[in-house]
Amino acid sequence: MKIAFAPRSVPLQRRLQTASVAQWVFSFLALAPLCIVIFIGLVFTRFWLISVLYGAWWAYDWDSPRNGGRKINMIRNLVVWRYMKDYFPITLVKTADLDPTKNYLFGFHPHGVLVAGAFINFCTEATGFSKMFRGLSPHLMLLDLWFRAPFFRDYVMSGGLVASDKESAGNILRKPGGGNVLTIVIGGAREALEARPGAFTLLLANRKGFVRQALQHGASLVPVFSFGENELFDQVENPPGSWLRSTQELLQRFMGVSLPLFHARGIFQYSFGLLPYRKPIFTVVGKPIPVEKNPNPSQEEVDDLHQLYMAELSKLFEDHKLKYNVPEDKHLSFV
Repeated sequence: MKIAFAPRSVPLQRRLQTASVAQWVFSFLALAPLCIVIFIGLVFTRFWLISVLYGAWWAYDWDSPRNGGRKINMIRNLVVWRYMKDYFPITLVKTADLDPTKNYLFGFHPHGVLVAGAFINFCTEATGFSKMFRGLSPHLMLLDLWFRAPFFRDYVMSGGLVASDKESAGNILRKPGGGNVLTIVIGGAREALEARPGAFTLLLANRKGFVRQALQHGASLVPVFSFGENELFDQVENPPGSWLRSTQELLQRFMGVSLPLFHARGIFQYSFGLLPYRKPIFTVVGKPIPVEKNPNPSQEEVDDLHQLYMAELSKLFEDHKLKYNVPEDKHLSFV
């Protein structure tokens, strides 16, 4: 394989963009285990008190990821996120006004490999969420597994990430006075196994828990489609039934993570590495679907709202796909 190296004349701005994405990929893949190693390692040094004091704080603060997290605006507004946004670039697209006196459940599609669009748009202010949707406070669900890593849990909560379970969702969607947005990547980790350029397959046909949550709390459903999310990485072929896919699905069932084998470009060369390609992402926020509160919805009511949600998501995709370079003959596929 011939390696294409980056020219020495690359502008500083682009180098800073690459560095910002490199730290994000490192954080996603390695920061949690590194934090665990540091926490344990400190116990065996003269700095053991740091781990002891943090352990006491951790026990006291255990439920925070399920109680709305702990956002820190300074972290959300760091300049590093603006460099990361410009690397692709990522654009947040608004199609309708949202009433800040109501609570909303955003369904984000597709998962992609590393969920870059969801992170930048809803965990940072790089694309201007708070200015675009005034009066609304965004939260993004993350697997509970990541909140079990010391130090790392506090870092991810600072951006607005919260635990991915029913209790956590309810605590946000039932808040009085409205003004809260809970974003759920509906396809989850398993959908990452479908993430490759040109793919439009969504794991949605049998995923209805988010619809039930919306009904129980009377939160309006908002479909969100992130055009370009699947274009960021190539993935090792893993067709259904292959030994690789079977292994990945087994890991996903037991660990919650699916471990897609992905690759794209490197830091100093463009031929191979773990950094995403510079491909534009357009995250389009659709119109809200009004939902009447029903603490005990029937299965029929859940099914009907689920069908309506899929129809609205498909319409959102069809209405915008030509603007974002999706061929006219491409359509969403639900499995």
